[in-house]
Amino acid sequence: MTLAPATERNTARRHDREIVALALPAFGALVAEPLFVMADSAVVGHLGTPQLAGLGVAAALLTTAVNIFVFLAYATTAAVARRVGAGDLAGALRQGLDGIWLALLLGGAVIAVTLPTAPGLIDLFGASDTAAPHAVTYLRISSLGIPAMLVVLAATGVLRGLQDTRTPLYVAIGGFAANAGLNATLVYGAGLGIAGSAWGTVIAQCAMAGVYLTVVVRGARRHGATLRPDPAGIRACAHAGVPLLVRTLALRTVMVIATAVAARLGDDEIAGHQIVLSLWNLLAFALDAIAIAGQAIIGRYLGAGDAEGARAACRRMVQWGIAAGVVLGLLVVAARPLFIPLFTSDAAVRDTLLPALLVTAAIQPVAGVVFVLDGVLMGAGDGGYLAWAMIATLAVFAPVAMLVPSLGGSLTALWWTMALMMSVRLATLWLRARSGRWLVTGAVRA
Repeated sequence: MTLAPATERNTARRHDREIVALALPAFGALVAEPLFVMADSAVVGHLGTPQLAGLGVAAALLTTAVNIFVFLAYATTAAVARRVGAGDLAGALRQGLDGIWLALLLGGAVIAVTLPTAPGLIDLFGASDTAAPHAVTYLRISSLGIPAMLVVLAATGVLRGLQDTRTPLYVAIGGFAANAGLNATLVYGAGLGIAGSAWGTVIAQCAMAGVYLTVVVRGARRHGATLRPDPAGIRACAHAGVPLLVRTLALRTVMVIATAVAARLGDDEIAGHQIVLSLWNLLAFALDAIAIAGQAIIGRYLGAGDAEGARAACRRMVQWGIAAGVVLGLLVVAARPLFIPLFTSDAAVRDTLLPALLVTAAIQPVAGVVFVLDGVLMGAGDGGYLAWAMIATLAVFAPVAMLVPSLGGSLTALWWTMALMMSVRLATLWLRARSGRWLVTGAVRA
């Protein structure tokens, strides 16, 4: 049935209000992670190019170590939002607490693996002899903050599912301010160098996790949800996250391959790649703010049994994604004279990263749609399809990217392969969204 124009306008305005109410606070919270890395890059970059190159390699590994478990946020958001739509707040909080317990277990396992293998991991990236010691130092210290960051992911998912994106915003602002202040103090004031940057980030991450735990525990007690770990619930949470884990591993493999290729192009290229990648992450999380709103809104509609409302919300969010991508791309082009000097005074690095920065700007409209559709399908619990789609994307990207060094390509050529990767993602997600197979209603996705 086709809605009347007035009804369509009213529906669009209602969705706009929902999207804005959730996406604007989510934006502030989402940019916390790339802002952490950007703050580290800005402080460390003035120590020298080897230090910045070392940070680039270590930061890619740390981001991978944390982000492969991003299902702790995404799966929890969708599951909690479905139960909210069905009116089961106590069940929603119990499910969220299972995710937090799982986060602590996974974080401990990651530390146990990372500390002894740090030098070998850095060597796999092909870091130069001058950059490798700095990368190992940063990786070992910063890995101690991984459990805190995984708790932040899981607790953020609980709050998003409860349609609360304001609390994560406030925590993110406090965490970024603490991280920036600690970095400057420990790197220069205390003279700790790159180790000071790592310690500042760990302290800020632990403080953020403490605030999140306080908020979630209070909510659980208020609604009568038990705080004790439930082995069956933790296992169910892990099982539900497996498809998203596969999807994220494939996506992180793309980023790891890109950084490894940049490292083999030289110190100037990996330093430039780190700066462009920091901006890419910031822009990606900004676009993902709409996707986060989509996860919460889609999950709530489907939990309440309103498939048509979910479909209409998806259409509106795609429109928002396109518009946001165009605006961000234009901002990157306009702000590049101000942005580049913040991170490096090395003329060779500047010359290397400028054209790659323009490629990043050109990709943004495509990225806007990709992130929105990714969020919609996550909100619907369609993790199985997302996993297969990302594996297919990796299969296309990997061989093309690995040809860049052997063909004498530059950092710009590498970023054009990133544009190819985003185009493949767009095609796979668009096909799924149009099929309607993701529209499964109920408090729990069957």
